[in-house]
Amino acid sequence: MPVAGHVGAERWPTLLGYVLFVSVLAAGYYYNLTFVQLGLIDLGTRLVGLTGFEVSVWMAALAFVAFLSAIVVGTALDRYGWSTDFDAKLRLLWGVVVVQLVLTLVAPHLRTGAAFGAWVLVCAASLGTGMPTTFGLTIDLVPVERRGAVAAAATAVAYFLANVYPLQWRIESFSLVMSAAMVPAVVVLGALAFRDVGFIEPLKRRHRDPAFGVGRFCRPTAVRTWSYEFWSFILLMFGVYFVDSLGFLRIIEAPAYIYTSWQSPDLTVHLLIGGVHVLTAVMAGVLYSNFGRRWLFLLVFGLFGFTHLMYVFDIRAGVGDAPLLMPLFYSGAVSFYTVLNFALWPDMSTPETIGRHSAIGVGFAGFLATFLSTAVVLYTESRDVPLATHLNVVDALALLLFFLLLATAYAHRMVVLARERRRGA
Repeated sequence: MPVAGHVGAERWPTLLGYVLFVSVLAAGYYYNLTFVQLGLIDLGTRLVGLTGFEVSVWMAALAFVAFLSAIVVGTALDRYGWSTDFDAKLRLLWGVVVVQLVLTLVAPHLRTGAAFGAWVLVCAASLGTGMPTTFGLTIDLVPVERRGAVAAAATAVAYFLANVYPLQWRIESFSLVMSAAMVPAVVVLGALAFRDVGFIEPLKRRHRDPAFGVGRFCRPTAVRTWSYEFWSFILLMFGVYFVDSLGFLRIIEAPAYIYTSWQSPDLTVHLLIGGVHVLTAVMAGVLYSNFGRRWLFLLVFGLFGFTHLMYVFDIRAGVGDAPLLMPLFYSGAVSFYTVLNFALWPDMSTPETIGRHSAIGVGFAGFLATFLSTAVVLYTESRDVPLATHLNVVDALALLLFFLLLATAYAHRMVVLARERRRGA
């Protein structure tokens, strides 16, 4: 992003838009990635005393309630014109952060199953509200030509922080770091949402500019909500998130793999993994702006298939001392698909559809897939399914999706060529 050019030209609103969007998106994703997905497992099993199966049921409930909340809020944003109301979106987002701050402070003190269940449902509703609201800000803050770069920046920040701090995946550590970040966020968002701040006024009209409002893949024809094009990518992203969580949450339960990588006592390892996230996020941002979506999904599925195959071979060989190469490949795949997720849904939307499209895209393809997968992992653990057997299934899914997508791309190209021949004849 040409930050120096923006400053030199005194384009502070544009620079502020980048900073605000990257901050909100990275913080929200960090919250989901660490506090919710990893922290709730620790809270439910260690502090509340629930079984793995009981926690899996509540995680599934969280996924469904968050998805339904996202659909309701996203539809309302589009129907009542709030998707194009910058102040309304900021105020709604401020309310979400306030609720999540209270939940974050309360979480380490929960000790009963009923309190845990109530907490999960309130958290799910707040997460669902935040999904379309956050992505709805894209049309105000990020021009279409910069969305790959901005998505890369948000991905790099979120994953680098998640890998560097906290080093202990416990609810107390997650609560401390998230509370410290949320307090100033509440103050800043509150000031921007409820006070007349002159230098953000230009941002409120950006959605009318085609360079901001109309997504890259909605030109010249807007993508319809119930079209094959839209739902084909919904299902692809659902598969990516499902495969990722299905493999990752079992890998981190294996001491030989987790304590040599993501939970290593050596800070250098954390910095290396975080650095790979940053590097691959930047690469993904560049590729997103220059390549077709199907080829990027092929790359992601291929990376996941190759990485899980490495883990399976290592388990079968009984090496035990896991090489760092495997988590580095894994981190690269994760950064690639996260950039895709951040940029794809706004680019398949217009100001009139961004609420609903981002709610379905992030809620169904991202959030629902992740937490349903989390629930499946907790269930398989409770049934003592061996790690090798579990990863065989994960790898088979990744490779199946890879070859199905490859076959679909080939078939689509053959159809296009056949049509061109008929027209030429």
